[in-house]
Amino acid sequence: MRDPRFDVLFEPVQIGPVTARNRFFQVPHCNGMGYKDPAAAAAMRKVKAEGGWAVVCTEEIEIHPTSDIAPYVEGRNWDDQDIPALALIAGKIHEGGALAGIELAHNSMHCPNLYSREAPIGPAHLPVASLAYDPVQARAMTKSDVADLRRWHAGAVRRSLAAGYDLVYVYAGHGLSGLQHFLSRRYNDRADEYGGSLANRARLLREVLEDTIEAVAGRAAVACRISTDEEDGITRAEIEEVIGMLAELPDLWDFCRGSWEEDSGTSRFEPEGAQQEFVRGLKQLTSKPVVGVGRFTSPDTMVDQIRGGILDFIGAARPSIADPFLPRKIEEGRLED
Repeated sequence: MRDPRFDVLFEPVQIGPVTARNRFFQVPHCNGMGYKDPAAAAAMRKVKAEGGWAVVCTEEIEIHPTSDIAPYVEGRNWDDQDIPALALIAGKIHEGGALAGIELAHNSMHCPNLYSREAPIGPAHLPVASLAYDPVQARAMTKSDVADLRRWHAGAVRRSLAAGYDLVYVYAGHGLSGLQHFLSRRYNDRADEYGGSLANRARLLREVLEDTIEAVAGRAAVACRISTDEEDGITRAEIEEVIGMLAELPDLWDFCRGSWEEDSGTSRFEPEGAQQEFVRGLKQLTSKPVVGVGRFTSPDTMVDQIRGGILDFIGAARPSIADPFLPRKIEEGRLED
């Protein structure tokens, strides 16, 4: 029933120790359910798995009370009490036939911690860069804080494995992650081994990747989601250098734009595949598979991304929301749908 010119989209792809059954990848995206309604989140992700997405990921999952973006609702992996809710989501994704991915996040300079009342922490003493421009100050992390962050992340990785996830994210994208804040000159004015040179600013990202690889011990794949640029913070050339430094550490690279707003251009203003210019060439810096987004809905455009050596996986957030059964429709030759 499938048009043979789309066969490449349904090839299996190895991601470290796991195999995706095709090239359709629902990248992490938030949905407003999170820790408040994990049953609804689980049902929503299961539908996508049933619709043919080979990898279905959670939204941002906070790893600690110092990463609290309330009143916005996302997932939590603060301690062992969160494992049952996370396991429910992973289990439903598996029931639908997909690999389950989890995006672990420490929001750092992005979170005011209005619920937890913890002091925000980041690379520097600066106001938090939250969505609501909250009048809250973050304090610069000490070496002890850096060690704590690494420990919190490793603990969240272990809980993710206990909950049954097949792929674990290290998140350095969208201006929402402390790992990106350390990379960025906009936020990082440190004079120690975590600041200054690009190698120093990338040190924490390397350490967290290495910690994650050690914690999963081959039981799950490790993905790194990273911004391709950031205005006044990270240049494209620097990102290419960072990827070159870390090229073979993760099992998969997930490329996004520098901020959430840039990454989420609407169809009113941006054509399908608009992110191609920001991602082109990055795949050639690593032997590992790469995923990116571009509000892909046309199977011909998807094939061009694969044949053109731009992406290995067709990533989607909004297309997977608008039509969870998009991959199945392509596979069944139902293009009119």
